[in-house]
Amino acid sequence: MRILIANDDGIASEGLRALAAACAARHEVYIAAPWHEQSGMAHALNVHRPIEVEEMQGVALELGAVPAWRIAGTPTDCVKLYLEALMDANRPIDLVLSGINRGANLATDVLYSGTVGAAMEGFLHEIAAAAISLDIEADYAYERAAELVVPFLEQRMAERADAPFFLNVNFPQRLRQADFQVSRLGRRDYENAFRQTVQPDGRIFYTVAGEIKDSDDGPHTDLYTVAQGGISVTPLHTDLTDYAALEDGLKK
Repeated sequence: MRILIANDDGIASEGLRALAAACAARHEVYIAAPWHEQSGMAHALNVHRPIEVEEMQGVALELGAVPAWRIAGTPTDCVKLYLEALMDANRPIDLVLSGINRGANLATDVLYSGTVGAAMEGFLHEIAAAAISLDIEADYAYERAAELVVPFLEQRMAERADAPFFLNVNFPQRLRQADFQVSRLGRRDYENAFRQTVQPDGRIFYTVAGEIKDSDDGPHTDLYTVAQGGISVTPLHTDLTDYAALEDGLKK
């Protein structure tokens, strides 16, 4: 299987290294990742701006034979560029993975996450894709998460060979159950989200901060699953149509 790995933490991130190593042990791996951290970029795409690309000649991340490109763009840029400009047409990608992210991407976080955005771009190219994240305070290593998620995704690929999937996978802070539980998205908000700083010259800056406030974290949500120590798997899609409102409109 040929796997493309991207992320939003940057090409030097520990989580990407762990995931690439686990995949490369059994599969053909390619890496296209941002030059620097691009967290919170969602599905942003650079338009009308040249994007610098550097091929790392197969020495990336101390993995020897793994071809890698570092890209001065968003996570979405990385996946789109690879699939449309860098990929060998004779070696098409079977699976796009994004991560392993440093920190969870749960509930409404998926709307802001560059990790999810990179996976979404793979899915929009009709390729199976998964965004993978690990709680920032996890008491186990990225390598453990990678060792668990790769066989899970291999199984999904075998079961859904004819239909691409788009998954959001989250590993909890404390892993009590090493099984993957299908969960729906919960709802997460951030209170007091901005902190103001005034510079000596009078310029004003705002930094995203705030405290997490979960308003929908009941059973069967991704928030609940990870709180119980399980691994949350949420199937996602890109169709934002409000079908209930559409149906109501058609009835009038």
